[in-house]
Amino acid sequence: MKNINNNYSVGMISLGCPKNQVDGEIILAKLKSAGFNIVSEIADSDIMIVNTCGFIDAAKQEAIETILEVAEYKNSGVISSIVVTGCLAERYQDEILIEMPEVDAVVGIGANSDIVKICQKTLVGIKTENFPDKCFLPLDGERLVSTPKHWAYLKLSDGCDNKCSYCAIPAIRGKFRSRQPEEIINEAKQLASDGVKELILIAQDTTKYGYDLFGEYRLDKLLKELVRINGIEWIRLFYCYPQRITDSLIEVIAEEDKICNYIDIPLQHASESILKAMNRVGNAVEYNELLAKMRAKIPGLSLRTTFMVGFPGETEEDFEKLCDFVSDVQFDKMGCFTFSPEEGTPAFDMKPSVDDDVKIHRQEVLMNLQYSVTENSNKMRVGKTYKVIVDGYDGKHYIGRSYMDSPEIDSGIIFNSDIEIKTGDFVSVLITDFNGYDLIGERVE
Repeated sequence: MKNINNNYSVGMISLGCPKNQVDGEIILAKLKSAGFNIVSEIADSDIMIVNTCGFIDAAKQEAIETILEVAEYKNSGVISSIVVTGCLAERYQDEILIEMPEVDAVVGIGANSDIVKICQKTLVGIKTENFPDKCFLPLDGERLVSTPKHWAYLKLSDGCDNKCSYCAIPAIRGKFRSRQPEEIINEAKQLASDGVKELILIAQDTTKYGYDLFGEYRLDKLLKELVRINGIEWIRLFYCYPQRITDSLIEVIAEEDKICNYIDIPLQHASESILKAMNRVGNAVEYNELLAKMRAKIPGLSLRTTFMVGFPGETEEDFEKLCDFVSDVQFDKMGCFTFSPEEGTPAFDMKPSVDDDVKIHRQEVLMNLQYSVTENSNKMRVGKTYKVIVDGYDGKHYIGRSYMDSPEIDSGIIFNSDIEIKTGDFVSVLITDFNGYDLIGERVE
């Protein structure tokens, strides 16, 4: 095998969700430790890794287009080899090398531990296909964190056992596996020592954390440990399933100042018949009761959710129920995507299907409805002062977020300051106006 000795450079394009991004960060750390130079530009790379997403059609298309774009660099002699990993590779392992012969290695998520050898093989012209069991995906290990210095994702588990009828994730990622709490705490301490002030907790199902290890949900206990870490000021929760949001978890969020009064709960729908067809637990009445209880116990709670429209069998009545639910609840943040039939899932050939133009129309209607909710909410925030973390400066204004806003996915706060402030600083901002989804303000003492 060719000796590396810092002679070769590796770049990565990581697509899809934050969970996949963390996997990519672990891969890069392994390569750096082995002597590879890590670079950010394709043109500077000898090897380019495309860490793919394969969740829905749009993500698959993006992954394919990205691989083809990188292949142009190889064909013109700029880079030597292409490695494809991640969810698309795991899902379509027999097709990528056939359809895209420029690719030198296609490896599943279980092969991430072997990424150094895989990259070395490509440099000596050995094509590789490697798909170990998904359980070999490393959940722990050093990361080359790719987010800004002041915030980072912290993955609690991988895999999923929920078996929603539309979702290919259990087939792609395997069974639900929690990380040991000590590993999570140690990683959080390391991130804090590196300057991270905000942790965003992620998993396929964050609220199920610990169940496979201890026979009970342990997110509440884990949070009590994380808040003790010096340097961490904000902890934010994503991917929380409604049926596993316990009274104990609500109490911990309400009691601990470091835990943002913000929670992401992907509800997917509000019509009971559609939820059943999705193999989801709950209904609009139960959701309303849960959200009302959370708002009553957690002051200023910011609720984020996502919905799916156009699921097979979704009638106008089902969609109206969803619209009514969104109007009633008044979510602070909401995303909506259209149903995408995924091969190998029970919903793939469910009937009756909903026409694509109807799906898109319903998506537009729901997002327009949410925009009205957001506009009213933003009007109520004018005149209030919030603690804001600074994400950057665009040359004219500072850009930051309150506890109500997650990076990369939510809107933020655009504000002026009469003194220079640094990225990662916390400041107080008085909201003076808003523009669309963004709030506008001024730094105050």
